[in-house]
Amino acid sequence: MRIDAHQHFWRLAERVGEWPPAELEAIYRDFAPDDLEPLLTEAGIDGTVLVQTMERDADTAFMLDLADRHDFIFGVVGWTDLKAPDAPDAIARLARHKKLKGLRPMLQGLSDDRWITDPALNPAVAAMISADLAFEALVFPKHLPHLLVFAARHPDLRIVIDHGAKPEIAEGRFVEWRAAMADLAALPNVSCKLSGLLTEAGDQRPQAVRPYGETILDLFGADGVIWGSDWPVVRLAGDYKSWFDQCRDMVSKDHHTAVFGGNAIDFYRLTR
Repeated sequence: MRIDAHQHFWRLAERVGEWPPAELEAIYRDFAPDDLEPLLTEAGIDGTVLVQTMERDADTAFMLDLADRHDFIFGVVGWTDLKAPDAPDAIARLARHKKLKGLRPMLQGLSDDRWITDPALNPAVAAMISADLAFEALVFPKHLPHLLVFAARHPDLRIVIDHGAKPEIAEGRFVEWRAAMADLAALPNVSCKLSGLLTEAGDQRPQAVRPYGETILDLFGADGVIWGSDWPVVRLAGDYKSWFDQCRDMVSKDHHTAVFGGNAIDFYRLTR
Protein backbone atom coordinates (compact mmCIF):
# COMPACT_ATOMS: atom_id res chain seq x y z
CA MET A 1 0.00 0.00 0.00
CA ARG A 2 1.35 3.44 -0.97
CA ILE A 3 0.99 6.34 1.47
CA ASP A 4 1.62 10.04 1.04
CA ALA A 5 2.54 10.88 4.62
CA HIS A 6 2.53 14.67 4.30
CA GLN A 7 -0.10 16.78 2.56
CA HIS A 8 -2.25 19.80 3.39
CA PHE A 9 -5.66 21.32 2.70
CA TRP A 10 -6.70 24.90 3.40
CA ARG A 11 -9.28 27.60 2.73
CA LEU A 12 -7.98 31.13 2.30
CA ALA A 13 -11.04 32.66 3.92
CA GLU A 14 -9.90 31.11 7.20
CA ARG A 15 -6.27 32.19 6.79
CA VAL A 16 -6.43 35.98 6.94
CA GLY A 17 -3.04 37.14 8.18
CA GLU A 18 -1.60 33.62 7.86
CA TRP A 19 0.79 32.03 5.37
CA PRO A 20 0.80 31.77 2.36
CA PRO A 21 1.08 35.35 1.13
CA ALA A 22 -0.58 36.42 -2.10
CA GLU A 23 2.73 36.65 -3.97
CA LEU A 24 3.05 32.84 -3.79
CA GLU A 25 0.54 32.51 -6.62
CA ALA A 26 0.97 28.76 -7.11
CA ILE A 27 -0.46 28.04 -3.67
CA TYR A 28 -2.52 31.15 -2.93
CA ARG A 29 -5.94 29.57 -3.34
CA ASP A 30 -8.14 26.99 -1.68
CA PHE A 31 -6.96 23.38 -1.78
CA ALA A 32 -9.48 20.63 -1.14
CA PRO A 33 -9.72 16.83 -1.44
CA ASP A 34 -11.16 17.06 -4.96
CA ASP A 35 -7.95 18.81 -6.06
CA LEU A 36 -5.70 16.08 -4.69
CA GLU A 37 -7.56 12.89 -5.56
CA PRO A 38 -6.64 12.87 -9.30
CA LEU A 39 -2.96 13.28 -8.38
CA LEU A 40 -3.16 10.37 -5.96
CA THR A 41 -4.74 8.21 -8.65
CA GLU A 42 -2.07 9.14 -11.19
CA ALA A 43 0.72 8.23 -8.75
CA GLY A 44 -1.01 5.11 -7.43
CA ILE A 45 -1.27 6.44 -3.87
CA ASP A 46 -3.80 4.64 -1.66
CA GLY A 47 -4.03 7.04 1.27
CA THR A 48 -2.57 10.12 2.93
CA VAL A 49 -1.67 11.75 6.22
CA LEU A 50 -3.17 15.25 6.42
CA VAL A 51 -0.95 17.67 8.37
CA GLN A 52 -1.86 20.92 10.13
CA THR A 53 -0.84 24.35 8.84
CA MET A 54 -2.15 26.74 11.52
CA GLU A 55 -1.80 27.03 15.29
CA ARG A 56 -5.55 26.92 15.80
CA ASP A 57 -7.84 24.30 17.27
CA ALA A 58 -10.27 25.12 14.46
CA ASP A 59 -7.73 23.91 11.89
CA THR A 60 -7.50 20.53 13.62
CA ALA A 61 -11.28 20.28 13.72
CA PHE A 62 -11.41 21.18 10.00
CA MET A 63 -8.97 18.39 9.14
CA LEU A 64 -10.71 15.77 11.27
CA ASP A 65 -14.01 16.65 9.61
CA LEU A 66 -12.42 16.15 6.19
CA ALA A 67 -10.98 12.82 7.34
CA ASP A 68 -14.46 11.71 8.41
CA ARG A 69 -15.78 12.46 4.92
CA HIS A 70 -12.91 11.21 2.74
CA ASP A 71 -11.69 7.65 3.07
CA PHE A 72 -8.31 8.33 1.43
CA ILE A 73 -7.30 10.45 4.45
CA PHE A 74 -5.95 7.68 6.66
CA GLY A 75 -4.58 9.94 9.39
CA VAL A 76 -4.42 13.51 10.67
CA VAL A 77 -1.58 15.36 12.40
CA GLY A 78 -3.20 18.20 14.30
CA TRP A 79 -2.27 21.01 16.65
CA THR A 80 -2.98 21.92 20.24
CA ASP A 81 -1.15 24.20 22.66
CA LEU A 82 1.26 21.73 24.27
CA LYS A 83 2.18 24.14 27.06
CA ALA A 84 -1.38 25.00 28.06
CA PRO A 85 -2.35 23.95 31.60
CA ASP A 86 -5.10 21.74 30.17
CA ALA A 87 -2.93 20.25 27.42
CA PRO A 88 -3.17 16.64 28.72
CA ASP A 89 -6.98 16.84 28.75
CA ALA A 90 -7.05 18.42 25.29
CA ILE A 91 -4.76 15.68 23.93
CA ALA A 92 -6.87 12.92 25.45
CA ARG A 93 -9.99 14.49 23.96
CA LEU A 94 -8.46 14.79 20.48
CA ALA A 95 -7.11 11.24 20.62
CA ARG A 96 -10.65 9.88 20.87
CA HIS A 97 -10.91 10.52 17.14
CA LYS A 98 -9.60 7.37 15.49
CA LYS A 99 -7.87 9.28 12.68
CA LEU A 100 -5.93 11.67 14.94
CA LYS A 101 -2.41 10.20 14.70
CA GLY A 102 -0.09 12.95 15.86
CA LEU A 103 0.47 16.57 16.88
CA ARG A 104 2.72 19.24 15.41
CA PRO A 105 3.82 22.43 17.13
CA MET A 106 5.10 24.81 14.46
CA LEU A 107 8.61 25.06 15.86
CA GLN A 108 10.01 26.78 12.77
CA GLY A 109 7.96 29.91 13.46
CA LEU A 110 8.53 30.25 17.21
CA SER A 111 10.77 33.04 18.49
CA ASP A 112 12.49 30.79 21.03
CA ASP A 113 14.72 28.23 19.30
CA ARG A 114 14.93 26.32 22.61
CA TRP A 115 11.14 26.05 23.04
CA ILE A 116 11.29 22.30 22.55
CA THR A 117 13.62 21.80 25.56
CA ASP A 118 11.24 23.39 28.09
CA PRO A 119 10.25 20.87 30.82
CA ALA A 120 6.81 22.50 30.76
CA LEU A 121 6.13 20.20 27.79
CA ASN A 122 6.48 17.07 29.92
CA PRO A 123 2.79 16.66 30.87
CA ALA A 124 1.71 17.01 27.23
CA VAL A 125 4.35 14.54 26.08
CA ALA A 126 3.21 12.04 28.71
CA ALA A 127 -0.36 12.43 27.42
CA MET A 128 0.79 11.90 23.84
CA ILE A 129 2.66 8.74 24.78
CA SER A 130 -0.35 7.47 26.70
CA ALA A 131 -2.58 8.10 23.66
CA ASP A 132 -0.01 6.54 21.28
CA LEU A 133 0.33 9.76 19.27
CA ALA A 134 3.35 10.79 17.22
CA PHE A 135 5.26 14.07 17.49
CA GLU A 136 5.85 15.92 14.24
CA ALA A 137 8.95 18.16 14.27
CA LEU A 138 8.70 21.09 11.85
CA VAL A 139 12.19 22.52 12.26
CA PHE A 140 15.11 24.28 10.62
CA PRO A 141 18.70 23.06 11.00
CA LYS A 142 19.23 25.54 13.85
CA HIS A 143 16.66 23.64 15.93
CA LEU A 144 18.29 20.22 15.60
CA PRO A 145 20.53 20.36 18.69
CA HIS A 146 17.50 21.30 20.79
CA LEU A 147 15.37 18.61 19.18
CA LEU A 148 18.12 16.13 20.09
CA VAL A 149 17.78 17.07 23.77
CA PHE A 150 14.00 16.65 23.55
CA ALA A 151 14.15 13.33 21.73
CA ALA A 152 16.68 11.87 24.18
CA ARG A 153 14.57 13.05 27.11
CA HIS A 154 11.47 11.27 25.75
CA PRO A 155 12.63 7.91 24.33
CA ASP A 156 9.08 6.50 24.30
CA LEU A 157 7.76 9.31 22.07
CA ARG A 158 7.70 8.60 18.34
CA ILE A 159 9.21 11.61 16.55
CA VAL A 160 9.44 12.37 12.84
CA ILE A 161 11.45 15.24 11.36
CA ASP A 162 9.54 17.03 8.61
CA HIS A 163 11.24 17.81 5.28
CA GLY A 164 14.67 16.65 6.39
CA ALA A 165 14.74 19.66 8.76
CA LYS A 166 14.60 22.00 5.74
CA PRO A 167 18.32 21.95 4.91
CA GLU A 168 19.74 25.09 3.31
CA ILE A 169 20.26 23.40 -0.04
CA ALA A 170 20.41 26.57 -2.10
CA GLU A 171 23.19 27.88 0.16
CA GLY A 172 25.08 24.58 0.10
CA ARG A 173 25.23 24.26 3.90
CA PHE A 174 25.55 20.50 4.02
CA VAL A 175 28.23 19.52 6.56
CA GLU A 176 26.68 20.99 9.71
CA TRP A 177 23.20 19.77 8.74
CA ARG A 178 24.43 16.22 8.17
CA ALA A 179 26.27 16.09 11.48
CA ALA A 180 23.20 17.25 13.43
CA MET A 181 20.93 14.83 11.56
CA ALA A 182 23.32 11.96 12.25
CA ASP A 183 23.00 12.57 15.99
CA LEU A 184 19.22 12.36 15.76
CA ALA A 185 19.27 9.34 13.46
CA ALA A 186 21.18 7.45 16.15
CA LEU A 187 18.12 7.60 18.41
CA PRO A 188 15.66 4.72 17.86
CA ASN A 189 12.57 6.90 18.37
CA VAL A 190 13.38 9.38 15.58
CA SER A 191 12.37 9.02 11.92
CA CYS A 192 12.62 11.47 9.02
CA LYS A 193 10.41 12.46 6.11
CA LEU A 194 11.66 12.48 2.55
CA SER A 195 9.59 15.51 1.70
CA GLY A 196 9.78 19.25 1.14
CA LEU A 197 13.32 19.28 -0.25
CA LEU A 198 12.49 20.76 -3.65
CA THR A 199 11.33 24.04 -2.13
CA GLU A 200 14.65 24.40 -0.28
CA ALA A 201 16.78 23.92 -3.41
CA GLY A 202 16.16 27.29 -5.07
CA ASP A 203 17.34 27.61 -8.66
CA GLN A 204 19.49 24.48 -8.29
CA ARG A 205 16.55 22.10 -8.12
CA PRO A 206 16.00 19.28 -8.72
CA GLN A 207 19.55 17.98 -9.14
CA ALA A 208 20.76 19.59 -5.91
CA VAL A 209 18.18 17.65 -3.90
CA ARG A 210 19.62 14.18 -4.47
CA PRO A 211 22.65 14.37 -2.12
CA TYR A 212 20.36 15.48 0.70
CA GLY A 213 17.78 12.81 0.01
CA GLU A 214 20.44 10.14 -0.21
CA THR A 215 21.94 11.35 3.07
CA ILE A 216 18.55 11.05 4.79
CA LEU A 217 18.25 7.50 3.47
CA ASP A 218 21.79 6.65 4.54
CA LEU A 219 21.44 8.07 8.06
CA PHE A 220 17.94 6.88 8.94
CA GLY A 221 17.96 3.66 6.95
CA ALA A 222 15.19 2.09 4.91
CA ASP A 223 13.01 1.62 8.01
CA GLY A 224 13.36 5.19 9.27
CA VAL A 225 12.40 7.23 6.19
CA ILE A 226 8.81 8.16 5.32
CA TRP A 227 7.84 9.67 1.96
CA GLY A 228 5.59 12.71 1.67
CA SER A 229 4.60 15.04 -1.15
CA ASP A 230 4.22 18.24 0.88
CA TRP A 231 1.38 19.04 -1.54
CA PRO A 232 0.31 21.70 -2.35
CA VAL A 233 3.51 23.45 -1.17
CA VAL A 234 5.47 21.33 -3.67
CA ARG A 235 3.75 23.37 -6.40
CA LEU A 236 6.19 26.18 -5.61
CA ALA A 237 9.02 24.06 -7.02
CA GLY A 238 7.50 21.35 -9.19
CA ASP A 239 4.51 19.04 -9.27
CA TYR A 240 3.20 16.03 -7.40
CA LYS A 241 4.09 13.29 -9.89
CA SER A 242 7.57 14.57 -10.74
CA TRP A 243 8.51 14.72 -7.03
CA PHE A 244 7.14 11.23 -6.51
CA ASP A 245 9.08 9.93 -9.52
CA GLN A 246 12.26 11.67 -8.41
CA CYS A 247 12.04 10.01 -5.01
CA ARG A 248 11.27 6.60 -6.52
CA ASP A 249 14.47 6.95 -8.51
CA MET A 250 16.40 8.01 -5.42
CA VAL A 251 15.22 5.12 -3.22
CA SER A 252 16.49 1.62 -3.89
CA LYS A 253 13.72 -0.54 -5.35
CA ASP A 254 14.24 -3.01 -2.51
CA HIS A 255 13.09 -0.29 -0.11
CA HIS A 256 10.12 1.14 -2.04
CA THR A 257 7.53 -0.81 -0.03
CA ALA A 258 8.89 0.58 3.25
CA VAL A 259 9.62 4.19 2.29
CA PHE A 260 6.48 4.73 0.20
CA GLY A 261 4.01 3.07 2.53
CA GLY A 262 5.04 0.55 5.14
CA ASN A 263 6.96 2.96 7.35
CA ALA A 264 4.10 5.46 7.40
CA ILE A 265 1.62 2.72 8.29
CA ASP A 266 3.81 1.58 11.18
CA PHE A 267 4.79 5.03 12.42
CA TYR A 268 1.30 6.55 12.37
CA ARG A 269 -0.57 3.32 13.25
CA LEU A 270 -2.66 3.73 10.10
CA THR A 271 -5.72 1.72 9.21
CA ARG A 272 -8.14 2.23 6.37
